[in-house]
Amino acid sequence: MAASLFASAAAGVGVETVFGSFMKVIIEVSRSNAMFAPTLKLLEDTMESIRPSINRIETLNRQFDRPDEIKGLQELMKKGEDLVRKCSKIHRYNYVKKPLYTRKLVELDESIRRYINTILPLYLTSDVKETLYEIELLSTQIRKLDIGASSAGVSGGGGSNKSGFAGVCSPPGLKVVPVGLEIALQDLKEKLLKDDEVSQVIAVSAPGGCGKTTLATALCQDANVKGKYRSNIFFVTVSKSPNMMVIVERLFQHMHSNTGFLSEEDAVHRLENLLRSRGPEPILLVLDDVWSGAESLVEKLKFPITDYKILVTSRFEFPRFGPSYKLKTLNNADAMTLFCQLAFLRDGNSYRPDQDVVNKMVEVCKGFPLAISVVGKSLCGKSAAEWSKRIKECSKASSILSNFEFELLHCLQSSVDALKNNTSAKECYMDLGSFPEDQKIPASTLTDMWMEWHKLEEDEAIANLYELSERNLIDLVFTRKDASEDYGSINVLQHDLLRELAIIQSSSGSIEHRKRLFLDISGNNIPEWWAEQRQQFIRANLLSICTDNMFSSNWCSIEAPEVEVLVLNFQTKNYTLPRFMRGMDKLKVLVVTNYGFFHAELSNFQLVGSLSNLKRIRLEKVSIPSFFLASVQLEKLEKISLVMCSIGQALSDSAIHLPNVVEINIDYCNDLVELPNGICDLVRLKKLSITNCHKLSALPEDLGNLVNLEVLRLKSCIEMLELPDTIGRLHKLRILDISECLSLTKLPEQISELNSLRKLYMIDCSSCELPWSVVNLVHLMEVIGDEETANSWKAFEPFLPNLAITVYKDVNLNWLR
Repeated sequence: MAASLFASAAAGVGVETVFGSFMKVIIEVSRSNAMFAPTLKLLEDTMESIRPSINRIETLNRQFDRPDEIKGLQELMKKGEDLVRKCSKIHRYNYVKKPLYTRKLVELDESIRRYINTILPLYLTSDVKETLYEIELLSTQIRKLDIGASSAGVSGGGGSNKSGFAGVCSPPGLKVVPVGLEIALQDLKEKLLKDDEVSQVIAVSAPGGCGKTTLATALCQDANVKGKYRSNIFFVTVSKSPNMMVIVERLFQHMHSNTGFLSEEDAVHRLENLLRSRGPEPILLVLDDVWSGAESLVEKLKFPITDYKILVTSRFEFPRFGPSYKLKTLNNADAMTLFCQLAFLRDGNSYRPDQDVVNKMVEVCKGFPLAISVVGKSLCGKSAAEWSKRIKECSKASSILSNFEFELLHCLQSSVDALKNNTSAKECYMDLGSFPEDQKIPASTLTDMWMEWHKLEEDEAIANLYELSERNLIDLVFTRKDASEDYGSINVLQHDLLRELAIIQSSSGSIEHRKRLFLDISGNNIPEWWAEQRQQFIRANLLSICTDNMFSSNWCSIEAPEVEVLVLNFQTKNYTLPRFMRGMDKLKVLVVTNYGFFHAELSNFQLVGSLSNLKRIRLEKVSIPSFFLASVQLEKLEKISLVMCSIGQALSDSAIHLPNVVEINIDYCNDLVELPNGICDLVRLKKLSITNCHKLSALPEDLGNLVNLEVLRLKSCIEMLELPDTIGRLHKLRILDISECLSLTKLPEQISELNSLRKLYMIDCSSCELPWSVVNLVHLMEVIGDEETANSWKAFEPFLPNLAITVYKDVNLNWLR
């Protein structure tokens, strides 16, 4: 095969010659470097498959005298040849650089595919049908490289890589051993292990709070189920307003394949091909919390693939998929077991009422695991009077209400009311209705809201997070082990019913007099009370507006001068900020989050500049306007958070007039190439966190001007080549994190001048050389690194008596699930 290819390439000129040279290098390196052999073999097969098209393109170019029309493709192959040659020089035991160069190969593939799908069709002038056929062929073959890369070991299906997207659809972990689910687990496990092509969809139905998600999670963690499906178990939370494109995108991210769908049909078609490539291993797709009306979504995800099953959990039944497995509430014995586990400390020192009182409390929970968990934890350590009061409240609800979910909500309400001794935590709980259901809430967003609106100190806000977690009102998901120190690495998840309870409790009284106003807009169906009047006046301090992917940004007027926190949640590609923001003179916190598939273009962004009291702003998955930092002058702004944003020219070298900014967080902004020097003029800056920005290669030379900087995080900036020498002037720096900066080969000598440095994170930095000057870091308390990095620091232990070296053990944290 290779000989015929080279002969053909030698016969031609131009693109054919470059093509032949590229193929020759691929074959040579794949034979000599086993570390990249699987990836290069896939690349060889793909290039071979498009060889006839390359020959035809070259013929057409000579025929029509257009030798330079596909010069871009030639340049891509030349760059590819250089890249493959660099791979040949990497030692086979250098496992640190393998992910870096594997990613570069994948990016090359993306560039070739983009060229073929966009530029190339403009140049082909032969028969239109033939042209379209060729483009489809090329696209299909290149997609095989994407798919093959994940299944051939470039990055494992269910593990974690340094991109941060690993585990997006991994099953969540079980926090406790499930109680009372043994029979259901066994019944459903038999269905999953049975080779039955007819029952492809298995539906589990039950009211909210019965433990459907816990059951699904336990099934995914079962040894027999894991033994059958291995790394092909995918867990997706669907929720009330599902977006097919987002669901497919998450599955592609989980399997480390490239997105870029033309339409929903294209996305579903490509997903089918991707799942087929995972064969012949069996596949299990879990669709959790599917609502009525979403049957068509499940139907679209059914593919004629051998050993492919879909497990659906829902409050509703779906007859078209056959009889549902109806999960029952816990029987009395299991309910008692679960309640006692949570309500009584193991040391036996907490108050324990008579068994009759315990029986009554368990009875009013009606066997709902959610109610038992929340009520049990809230009563742990409480007095006899509190137990008696709670029984009366819940019993009264049971006698009045007949609907299961209403009873459950009222029972849960009593647990929220039990926070009366911590009114601050109760207020914080009620704010949780500001966010869409089944979505992770960054803990830092909540603390921003609570610190400004409820006037809490940072440690008080964080303490409230843990208080709510201990009472089972929220779940905390730690995205890295040091989250106790960096609470920006904590996400909050909440059960739908507990979110609904927060909304109900905040919705009493007339619209205009509520402290919190939560608006959930479907399509363009503005609430009647808002649409009826030309200028609606409200006194809310917190305003949250959730819109779906059909919303057209056609806002009605509203007057909201008292709003201090504004939360905008949306799903559209184009989103217009509401004009009524201009009148929010007291606004201190602005949170704008796009939950859609594409980055969103924001209109009316200049309105932000009119918010004279704004102190904290968080933007997620939006395209930042070019004038963002250069022309928006916010004298009181203290904190900026940009997450998964398209930055473009927003961070230009223009002067930045933000005199009071003390914290900047930039995370997963993949087009961030360099930081403007203007950032180094923000002399009050205390925390600078730039993480998972893979194209950032260097920091400004004037970094040392940030004389008040205390925390510098550069985690997973894999193209970062060096730290500036001026870093030694950061005499207040306490924490430095350069974990997973894979291209960083050495630390500057001036690192020794960081006399306030207490913690240094160097996870996956084994290629980073330590200068001898680190012996002067006498106040350094801890270095956290991988095993190789830890070993390199041990040589300096005799000179650093206060130093503790911690070996970091990586875990799959599923942080984007």
